[in-house]
Amino acid sequence: MRANELLEALRRGECDERLRAVYGARGLAAVSSRVASVTEGFCRLLDPSRERELAVFSAPGRTELGGNHTDHQNGWALAASVDMDTLACVARSDQPVIRIYSKGHDPAVVTLGDAGIRLDERSRSAALVRGIAARVEALGFPVGGFDAYTETSVLRGSGLSSSAAFEVLTGQIVNCLFCGGALDAVTLAKIGQYAENVYYGKPCGLLDQLACSVGGVIAVDLADPGEPAVHRCAVDFERAGYALVILDSGANHSELDDAFAAIPREMGEVARRFGAETLRAVDEAAFLRRREELLAALGERPVLRAEHFFAETRRAEEQYRALEAGDFPRFLALVRASGESSETKLQNVAVDRPGGDRLLRVIRAARSLAGPEGAARVHGGGFAGTAQAYVPLARLDAFVSGMEAEFGARCCHLVHIRDAGGVRLI
Repeated sequence: MRANELLEALRRGECDERLRAVYGARGLAAVSSRVASVTEGFCRLLDPSRERELAVFSAPGRTELGGNHTDHQNGWALAASVDMDTLACVARSDQPVIRIYSKGHDPAVVTLGDAGIRLDERSRSAALVRGIAARVEALGFPVGGFDAYTETSVLRGSGLSSSAAFEVLTGQIVNCLFCGGALDAVTLAKIGQYAENVYYGKPCGLLDQLACSVGGVIAVDLADPGEPAVHRCAVDFERAGYALVILDSGANHSELDDAFAAIPREMGEVARRFGAETLRAVDEAAFLRRREELLAALGERPVLRAEHFFAETRRAEEQYRALEAGDFPRFLALVRASGESSETKLQNVAVDRPGGDRLLRVIRAARSLAGPEGAARVHGGGFAGTAQAYVPLARLDAFVSGMEAEFGARCCHLVHIRDAGGVRLI
C-alpha cells in the first residue's frame, strides 16, 4: 500500500478493525493519528514521491510486575506489555543498507555484510540493528535492506524499556520482510537480547524483550534461559478496582552504570562460591548454612542481594499463581513485600550522591497516597528512574494531584496492559 492509499484508508476507518485488535477500543482515533504521523514522517525523509510500498509495525513498552533483578540470575519474573509503543513505517530498499530514522534522534545506518562488532557503535542504536541483522543471518535467513521511520510514545528513561521495544520492532520488521514470519515471539526476544548484550554492550537479562515481544501479562521461568518457560496470564487491573501508575522520579540517571552492574556482579560472586554462574543454580539451604562464611568473605551487601534473589524469585512465581487464581489482595501483598526487599536487601532505590534518595521519597509518598489497600515499589533497574504504584480507583485523582504537587507535573503516567506484542499493523 502506498502512502496516499494508506492515509486515505486511515481516514475512511478501513484500518480500524486491525488497530482495534492490537490497541483495543480505547483512544482509537489517537492511534490512527499516530499511524498517519509516522507515515507522513517516512514520506518527508525517505519517500517524497510517495511511490514506495509501505508497511507499518508496532512494538510496545513493558512494565515489570514482579521479579526485581531476578532475570539475570535465571529466576522467575513477571512483566506486561503496555499501551505505550514504538511505531515504524517501513519500505524495502534495493540497497544492502538498513536505515532507521527515529524522531528526535540520529539515524541508525548499517551496511549489511559486515557482522563484526564495532566499538564506535557501542551504546548506539546502530549496534542493535547490526546485532539483530547478524543474528538473523546466523539463523539462516538472508537479510536485505530497508528504510524505516519511527515515532514512540514509550517514555525514554521511564523504566518502560524503550530499548527493548526498539529491538523487538526491528526484529519483527526483519522477520516479516525477509523471514516469512518464521521467527516466533520468544526467538525475536532472544535475538534482541543478543544484540544488546553482544553488540550494544549492556549485560541485560531477557525479561524486557520477552514482555515486549510476547505481549500481555507474562510469567517467565528462566531456569533454562535458552528455552524460557513463558506463561501468559489474563489480568484486568481496572476490573479489580486498581489503576497501574508509573511514577517518574525525575532523578538523574547519569553515572549509574557502575551501580547497575554491581548487582549482577555481586550476585555472581555469591554464586561462584558454590561453583555456579547464577544464583538459580545454588541451593538456598546450602547458601543459608554458609551465610556467616559468605559475610566474612564478601561483605554484607552481596549476601543481602542474594537473599533478595531467593525470596524474590519465589515471590514472582507466587504473584503469577495469585493472578491466575484471581486473588488480587494476595498479589498486592507480594508486591509490597517485593518493594520492601528491594529497598532493604537489593538496595537499589537510593544512591550515595546529592539527591540520591529522590526515588525512595517518591516510593514512600506513593505508598502513603495509595493507602493501605494500594502498593508501590521500585520499577526496573532502580537507583533513579521510576516507581510503580497500584492505586485504588477511588483514590486515583487524589493520588495524582498529591504526587504532582510534591514531585512535579506529569510525574504520573497511567498505563494499561496491551495484549499484543510486536506486530505488523498494516
